[in-house]
Order: sequence, then C-alpha cells, then structure tokens
Amino acid sequence: CTQRYIVKNYFYYYLFRFSAALGEEIFYITFLPFTYWNIDHSVSRRMIIIWSIVMYIGQVSKDILKWPRPLSPPVVKLEMRTNAEYGMPSTHAMAATAISFSFFIATMNQYKYPFELGLVAAFVFSTLVCLSRLYTGMHTVLDVIGGALISAVLLVLLYPAWDTIDRLLLTNPFCPLFSIVVPLVLCYNYPKLDYYSPTRGDTTTILGAAAGATVGFWLNNQYAASAYTDESIQPEFPLLTSTMVFVLARFFVGILVVLLTRWVMKSVVLGMLGYRYKFPIGDLAARRRLEVEVPYKFVTYSSVGFTATVIVPQLHELLGLM
Repeated sequence: CTQRYIVKNYFYYYLFRFSAALGEEIFYITFLPFTYWNIDHSVSRRMIIIWSIVMYIGQVSKDILKWPRPLSPPVVKLEMRTNAEYGMPSTHAMAATAISFSFFIATMNQYKYPFELGLVAAFVFSTLVCLSRLYTGMHTVLDVIGGALISAVLLVLLYPAWDTIDRLLLTNPFCPLFSIVVPLVLCYNYPKLDYYSPTRGDTTTILGAAAGATVGFWLNNQYAASAYTDESIQPEFPLLTSTMVFVLARFFVGILVVLLTRWVMKSVVLGMLGYRYKFPIGDLAARRRLEVEVPYKFVTYSSVGFTATVIVPQLHELLGLM
C-alpha cells in the first residue's frame, strides 16, 4: 500500500528520493563495479569488504534491537518496501558512511586531489543519504545518528587491518572456501523473527555479492594476466575525452553483462528450487522461506559478484577496452 501526500517542494522531494537510492541495490550494483573496472582494484576490494561487514552488522543489529520505525501517522512514509524492517540502526546511513569515507581514505594517498575536497565530498554524500531517511519518513534522527556512528567506529577499528585483510584475501589458499562457507553460515543462522522481514534476504544479497567478488579477487591474483593488476589501472582519475569514452564503454558493457547474469541466474536458481520444493516461481510466500530465499539470493548475487570481477574484465580485454 502507499500513502497519499502532496509534494510542496519538488526540489527537496527529488533530491532526497534520489539520495535515498544511493543506499540501495541500484547504487551498489553500479558504483562498486565501476570502481573496479575504471579506478583502482585495491580501492574496490577495500570498499566491498568494508561494505559487507558494516551492512551485516547493521542488519543483524536491527533484528536484535527491534526498535520500531517512526509511527505513521503522523509521519508520511514515501517508501513501503522496507517498512517491515526495524529502524535502529539506519543501514542506509551505515552504508553511505562506510562507502564514502572508505573510498576517500583508500584514494587520498594514491591520487592527486585536494584533501579538503575529498573530505567534503564524503561528508556531503553521507549527509544527503542520512537526511533522505528522515525526509522519506523511514527513520528517526536517533536511527540515522546511530547508524553513522556505528559505521564510523567500524571504519576506525578495521582501518589498521585493511592491508592484512586484503593480502589474506588475495593470497591465502583457503580464501575461496572461507569466502563462500562463512557468509552462507551467517545467512542460514540469521536472527529469526516472528514475521517475515526483508532484512535476511537483503543481508544474503550483500554477503553473496561480496563472496562472489572475493573469490574473483583471489582468482585474478592467482591466475589472471597483467590486465588485472593494479598497475594497469589509470594512474589518475580519467579526465580526457578519449579516456572517458573507454570509461563509459567499460561501464555500459559491464553493467549489461552483470544485469544479464542476475536475470539468468535468478531464473535458473528459482526454477531449480521451485522444482525441488514444488512451488511456482511466482509464489512469493514460498520464495520467502529460509530454504529457498538463502540459496536463491546467495547463488544469484555471488554469480553477479564473480561476473563483475572476473568475466567482465576478460570481456573488456577481449573487446580492447582495457
């Protein structure tokens, strides 16, 4: 269901609806692969690992604390999909803080840009997403502040171990097994609620994508050609027109392949699970069952992560876009 409301300021309305989308799947599935294809592999690896850890902790915290979202009325809610979730902490605020500041921290010593500019950009990005959760009526001020603070604390705690974690994920022979088994165990043992909430499914999506990408990072480091090493990435942010053409070409080719992978894998996995558990693909209640939702989303999005980090770069090289 949706609520009736009157938009009195279209500038704020579209600004914050757009900002809210910066904390959702459409942003993750475009920006995170973009950094891997066009900016720097090491930056992308760190962002994906930080994002998955922060989001898992945030999602689990919601279902442990069980703090309700703002009451409606008096609040008007502009989104309904996540309304069944609990409110504290705001995972939009957590993701925005983690992604923007991890990107800033990972790039500030590698690229030539003013420190103040990077800091302001990270602050503005995370602030817009946080404010969007208040504007759309999905969170209280405390939810948003709590999410941003938790994310900031996790960044501070994880930063000293960034290089160690990155090295282990690239070189440890058990990395692929660890990257698949641990997220699967976490998904199957997600906190249980008395009613269905999309938090478990969203968490499985995030951990699945991170698992597939991590396996891809390891394979690229072990077996791939020089096109996958960090030295092949542009030493500075792309500014020239000719470079921009290659950047856009890599992005659109990559996104097309990623979206195609998601569609194919979703259809195949759901079809197999439907055959196994005897339900039609369109049965939403059946798709929400633990034995269906976790494998369906984990396999689909781990395939997306693997495709983005292994298959797409191979295709870029084949097409002469590297």
